[in-house]
Amino acid sequence: MPDEQEIKEEIKFVFDIEVTEETKMQVVEVIEAPKVEEHTDEIFSIVEFSAAPKNGLAAFYQYVGENIKYPAMARRMRVEGKVFVEFVIGKDGQITDVIVIKGIGAGCDEEAVRIIQSSPPWNPGRQRGKPVKQRMVLPIIFKLAS
Repeated sequence: MPDEQEIKEEIKFVFDIEVTEETKMQVVEVIEAPKVEEHTDEIFSIVEFSAAPKNGLAAFYQYVGENIKYPAMARRMRVEGKVFVEFVIGKDGQITDVIVIKGIGAGCDEEAVRIIQSSPPWNPGRQRGKPVKQRMVLPIIFKLAS
């Protein structure tokens, strides 16, 4: 079909009101709602800028390595593995709500919680340019020297 072919079919419109030249339209004024500042204590799992240790993750794991105490029971039983710890980093960078979500037992779970709770504050996560609470999960690795 050529692009310039004229279609001469009449289109009929049906209105449920009658509009004449004398019909007056009602003016509707739209008022913009005032902007409300967000005050939320929502805990985010994914944010635009993720929370991170103040000196980086490598420095954090160095802190863990220097301060962790391998539990005596775990050493005797030769227990090794990863303890996955979940925690919340607050808007101020403080760590709260520390729990073990996958542990290996023999005292390692409790030590992983202790080391996370005693760690220095982090840089908080940021959402829309503002600090927010963020939930994190990190592995703490327990490995015996050979």
